[in-house]
Amino acid sequence: MVTTIAMQPRPAFIAAAGIPPLPALARLALLLDLDGTLLDLAPAPAEVQVPPELPDLLGRLDFRLGGALALVSGRTIEAITALLPGLGVAVAGEHGAALRCRPWLPIERAPLPELPGRWREAARGLAAAYPGLFLEEKPHGLVLHFRCAEGAGPALGTALEGLLAASGEPFVLVPAAMAWEIRPRGVDKGTAVHALLARRPFAGRLPVFVGDDVTDEDGMRAARDLGGFGLRVAPTFGDAAGVRGWLGRLAAADESRKERP
Repeated sequence: MVTTIAMQPRPAFIAAAGIPPLPALARLALLLDLDGTLLDLAPAPAEVQVPPELPDLLGRLDFRLGGALALVSGRTIEAITALLPGLGVAVAGEHGAALRCRPWLPIERAPLPELPGRWREAARGLAAAYPGLFLEEKPHGLVLHFRCAEGAGPALGTALEGLLAASGEPFVLVPAAMAWEIRPRGVDKGTAVHALLARRPFAGRLPVFVGDDVTDEDGMRAARDLGGFGLRVAPTFGDAAGVRGWLGRLAAADESRKERP
């Protein structure tokens, strides 16, 4: 049985343009999406630009949080490491299918089904058929990005839905920002949040998840279920630059508090 996750109305986890009062960083667990949240979106994942101040900012925040900062992304951990080399924070990749608590620790991988090879071939065929389409392949899934081929969205969705419906494989089709993603059923950013909050130094802290896309809503929901907050980028911060500015103010305020006699 194939499952397609439909686009739902944006959930009001927090009032638009409002950031809740938060305790000191020592009591928080900060869980951050990457593309569209920390990084400005680009036509293709490989084309994103990392602001030069971002690695230092994340490192400062991670120190103030006592290590309770994690990047929770649909990208692979290897791709995130290539974007942010040397950054020593926890990372949940592939929507929680892979977890690495620190760079020197091994990657923990969930036991997931392999994507059928014929699906990869079909996706490559679709990518070749539509100029501007970009195929992102992952160990247990794939994403077709149509940001540069906007008119292809509905046809791609129909083709992928038909592909999954004919097989009965345990995968879901998920709409994302100008993209369609196939991933294993039962793995999402909510499962990543629960996995992180079950271990130190995240355990017992107030989780704050920040994301911009439909695929982030599971993480927002999980943070809320655990007593914390899910903050959507557009209504709360405007864009990724607004998120980075807020994180900078968080770090500066905490550093100023620590320096007071």
